[in-house]
Amino acid sequence: MRIKYTILVVFFVTLVIIEKENKILSRVSDKLIVKQTPQTPLQVGGFVNILLKYNATFSSSGKDFMLMKQRLEDNTVLRDGMKRTKKHILLLATTRTGSSFVGEFFNQQGENMFYLFEPLWHVEKMLTLDTGGTNATAAAKAYREVLQQLFLCDFSLLERFIDPLPVDHITTALFRRESSSSLCEESVCSPFIKGVFERYHCRTRRCGPLNLTMASMSCQHKDHKVIKSVRVRQLENLRSLAEDPRLDMKFIQLVRDPRAVLASRMVAFADKYKNWKEWAMGGSIPIDDDEVRKLKGNCDNIRLSAEVGLRQPPWLRGRYMLVRYEDIARFPMKKASEMYKFSGIPFTSQVKSWILRNTHASREASGVYSTQKNSSEQVEKWRFNLPFKIAQVVQRVCGPTLKLFGYKFVRSEKMLKDKSISLIEDKRFNTL
Repeated sequence: MRIKYTILVVFFVTLVIIEKENKILSRVSDKLIVKQTPQTPLQVGGFVNILLKYNATFSSSGKDFMLMKQRLEDNTVLRDGMKRTKKHILLLATTRTGSSFVGEFFNQQGENMFYLFEPLWHVEKMLTLDTGGTNATAAAKAYREVLQQLFLCDFSLLERFIDPLPVDHITTALFRRESSSSLCEESVCSPFIKGVFERYHCRTRRCGPLNLTMASMSCQHKDHKVIKSVRVRQLENLRSLAEDPRLDMKFIQLVRDPRAVLASRMVAFADKYKNWKEWAMGGSIPIDDDEVRKLKGNCDNIRLSAEVGLRQPPWLRGRYMLVRYEDIARFPMKKASEMYKFSGIPFTSQVKSWILRNTHASREASGVYSTQKNSSEQVEKWRFNLPFKIAQVVQRVCGPTLKLFGYKFVRSEKMLKDKSISLIEDKRFNTL
């Protein structure tokens, strides 16, 4: 009798879990279905009044809209005689691997590049609010669908995740707009509106709220599209992008020594890494702690993605490149040239000049979130900030990841602090 009761309890618990998963996936699916829906009611007054007034003069037949449209068409005429081979590049990374810095290699390419900085930030935020946490299955589907539409220059799906919802495709809330030169160039720069606050406003010129219709048009006129994201966990989940005949997809995976990543996160995200900071001050580290398991999970995800890419299955053949941050920091011009060659995009003098200016920055310019780095110094900096016992834990749970990427283990505190001993193996990752 007791056995039957236990079986029934397990059965009903399983049903509850399945129902919860289905509800989460259903909510995500609702957002992924692109359909005409009424905008969320907004309180009339303040920003909305100004924005609605602005929209009235910025309709598809308005003078400002037509002027911006003409600028885009003029830019296209200049390239009419050239053979246009459109490239689509996804720069995959995790936080504190130097991805913002490396993303600038493409952002600085020039007028023929459309670069987006972390558009999936909105998706992750919305999914977290809806479900109380990020469901891996739901997130993977949402990330894939949004990325696919963005590479096709369609912002309508992303709009469903922006909070507050854009009004007539105009938003003041796009995350880090200023980090994308494409969204701040003249042809996408709508008239400035006094009294409308835009947190991530353009810094190169004074623009009004971002018109996503104009951003889409600008994207369509560009030959190359690059998106940088730290939110995709598994490369395997992006197979449909590689197999989409409308896209010429290539993936660049940026990796960094997990010990260096942890050291950087403990500084940049101090509140989230309180346990690690306490362990660094003293006491033993519980290897079964949730934070340690999370570290292992992150390392495993990075390694599994890289193993898929390096294995070169038919759907990824010629479409995957692995790059170590340490190699970029030591040889920025050489590695940038290799990434551009792999991408099939011209390596412009504009990019070369930016790299020269921004890999020899002063100490004052090299802040936590700065893209200006004295790059050669960044490689070794973590070794003098991370206690040996923390490094040992990382080596224990991320050992296979360190070995795959060619990072040497440290055996003592002395070895960790000895700069004459390199912890980076000379290693080539043949993926072509």
